[in-house]
Amino acid sequence: MRGIDTQVRKVRKRVFKEVADLAYHSDNLIDDMEALPYKLVNTDNPDYWESVYRERAVVRERIRLAMGMSLRPENAPVHVSQGVEESNIAEKYYEPPLMQVIPSACNKCPENSYIVTDKCMGCLAHPCREVCPRGAISMVQGKSYIDPEKCIKCGKCKSVCPYDAISHQVRPCAAACGVNAIKNDEQGRARIDNDMCVSCGQCMVSCPFGAIADKSQIFQLIRAMQSGRKIIAQVAPAFVGQFGKGVTPDRFKTALKELGFADVYETAIGADMGAIAEAKHYVEEVATGELPFLLTSCCPSWSMLAKKFFPETIGSISNELTPMVATARMIKKEHPDASVVFIGPCASKKLEASRRTVRSDVDFVITFEELVGMFEAKGILIEEIEAMDHMEDATGAGRGYGVAGGVASAIEECIREYYPDVDVNIEHAESLAECKKMLMLAKAGKKNGCLIEGMACPGGCVAGAGTNIAIVQATKEVNAFKKEAGKKIPDLE
Repeated sequence: MRGIDTQVRKVRKRVFKEVADLAYHSDNLIDDMEALPYKLVNTDNPDYWESVYRERAVVRERIRLAMGMSLRPENAPVHVSQGVEESNIAEKYYEPPLMQVIPSACNKCPENSYIVTDKCMGCLAHPCREVCPRGAISMVQGKSYIDPEKCIKCGKCKSVCPYDAISHQVRPCAAACGVNAIKNDEQGRARIDNDMCVSCGQCMVSCPFGAIADKSQIFQLIRAMQSGRKIIAQVAPAFVGQFGKGVTPDRFKTALKELGFADVYETAIGADMGAIAEAKHYVEEVATGELPFLLTSCCPSWSMLAKKFFPETIGSISNELTPMVATARMIKKEHPDASVVFIGPCASKKLEASRRTVRSDVDFVITFEELVGMFEAKGILIEEIEAMDHMEDATGAGRGYGVAGGVASAIEECIREYYPDVDVNIEHAESLAECKKMLMLAKAGKKNGCLIEGMACPGGCVAGAGTNIAIVQATKEVNAFKKEAGKKIPDLE
């Protein structure tokens, strides 16, 4: 569903726009917040639920999450605006859990089952029955029938059916989760096990019912901008192409300033710093045998995966600052009086910025999707803005961090340029499932001597949960912007 403007995406975008509008224009926040579900769902004919009452119930929870608040309890009468005083401020950090299932939106999708569809021809050979190891398949009214009590979900029947008449139904959010963090509650609805979740957000963008959402800081960011604080934005390398075909990087930078940001930096600057530092790290510690391998650290979900499930590898995770944090520290060194917002494609960056060691550097994190809501609430049409600025901070190496393989490639280029006598072995994995396989191989000693890049999202940062366009298109845009850079790699300091 990535890159498709589905009803779920339309609702998310509308909620972000309306919440931003509350921050910009509301004179009576509580009343306006209570009225918002009726503004968003103002018809007797629901768009995608069976009733407007359920549709409004879902929208109410989305509004709360978009304002950085928690979901309401199901067993107590709580107004949608209750607790808003704690969010109606200019500074509020994300409080876990970040990813949350909206109970009223969950469709209780089949967790794992095989069913016979109406494509079954009732063939004479009946291979599905012959291969079933538990005798779970019989003929009922001339068609195959799978007894769910006997079925062990091996899939052999599906693999031999000549008509592709057997469907394997899985819960989309669970299928997208590479760490098996999606469980069931007592009613059969999806539930996120926060001890296992690494906050990549792939469950959120894979749910066709929009039942999973994350918290936002757009309301607090707008409040901070209204307070007169100096806010400087840094934009992740994956920003290119996310805001329309005619929106060039230069035009985007001007649009951000028109929105109220004092200045705009490329996060790729921090990526350049990281590429140089991790090249040195590899040469001094992996190439010499002090470390068996080096794991990149710029993807928070990949780092969390390694720390939670492969603690043996913790010593091999790069301790260099992530591009987001390195850029934030550089900005605050140049502008001590400024607050910093990271604008990117990633859900897990929200939690990275909330950690105590980082809080003083990154004050807000919002996604590309959330930023669109701010532009719309202010009535800013980015494609019509005349570019008055230039986005020319970073090298091609740093800009390449936005796509899978780009981090390892940048580090490799730096090693080959500045340490030509050192042989470098590069590996990269994308998606949590593939990342787990890579870490298992590393743990088993089969990746010794390697620089290993991990990206939780398949495709890299361009596939993050807060992006606006299709992955293939986004990859093309980032690669083109990378080629436009004045320098290929950063200087060795």
